[in-house]
Amino acid sequence: MKYSVNIGKVAGIRIFLHWTFLILIGWIIMLNLRANMGWADMLWSLALIACIFACITAHELGHALVAKRFDIKTQDITLLPIGGLARLDVIPERPKEELLITLAGPAVNLAIAVALYPLVLLNPDMPDFAEMESIGAENFIPALMSINIWLAVFNLIPAFPMDGGRAFRALLAFRIGQVKATRIAASVGQILAMVFVFAGFWLNPFLIFIGLFIFLGAQSEAAVVETRFILKGHTVRDVLMREVPTMEDNASMKDAAARLLNSQNKNFLVLREGNPLGTVTREDIIRALRTHGEKASVKYAIDQKLEYLSMGMPLDKAWTKMQRDKKPMMLVVDDGQLKGAVDEESIEELILIHTAQSQN
Repeated sequence: MKYSVNIGKVAGIRIFLHWTFLILIGWIIMLNLRANMGWADMLWSLALIACIFACITAHELGHALVAKRFDIKTQDITLLPIGGLARLDVIPERPKEELLITLAGPAVNLAIAVALYPLVLLNPDMPDFAEMESIGAENFIPALMSINIWLAVFNLIPAFPMDGGRAFRALLAFRIGQVKATRIAASVGQILAMVFVFAGFWLNPFLIFIGLFIFLGAQSEAAVVETRFILKGHTVRDVLMREVPTMEDNASMKDAAARLLNSQNKNFLVLREGNPLGTVTREDIIRALRTHGEKASVKYAIDQKLEYLSMGMPLDKAWTKMQRDKKPMMLVVDDGQLKGAVDEESIEELILIHTAQSQN
């Protein structure tokens, strides 16, 4: 995710902290200053925030480790002010797998709460969490336990793509298939998202951000599932470009820009003495023009890490690979011979044709 800082690895999974997390820290400090609380209370509040995000990380790792048992890799985990986001390589297609992966996260929070409960019982005079005005040594543990219970319950709200929404989608998919289940779960999620937004105007502005996140997330994931469904049954051969748009690596950025303007192509294969060297996209060309000027060589813009697909590879898997690796163009080989390329444009054209045909 953009604007995130890599803060380390856990179980081989990279953990990122989004810059918006700083807003949360600033907000906590501001609340403490307005309430005229001391530095000790402020430090305890920040320590609680750190522990909460450690629990959120554990929550996301719960998803990731169960996904690993089903041979689904997790690309990374990003910590946001509204929670965490574990990016899986693929969306689980089997309802049972998705259900187990989904429930693993809230189960981790409940396990943490259960582990903290004996510590709470050691001091029966601890104040009730709902009545706490500040965080200190005497109420730190019950606050952390209560928050973990809240995280588990909140995540199980059936607002897709939250955990509860994913579990709802998985349960529906047992009966009606993943595509229809996603449509229903996404619709329910967007309705609940609007409830969050309206409630945010009256209760807490933070709910507005949560509602927008849910609404956009449901819309995005529904589109991904629809696309994957359309591409199923097709192979890379069906969208193969045998005549690949090319340019030489010693061409100037001015020539590259002219080539971009004089064609409908957005992605090009860059050659050196007739051999594939890398790829360059419209965005790469514009960025290099802005940075290096029109007299610079195309070599300043190319991505030299070439990726290859096979002719018979299922198209939905190829598309997932392109999205995951952020490669708008990949070369296609067969029996060791270069046969052409596939880019996002050719896949989008297939989707448009399929959509038009389905409407007749």
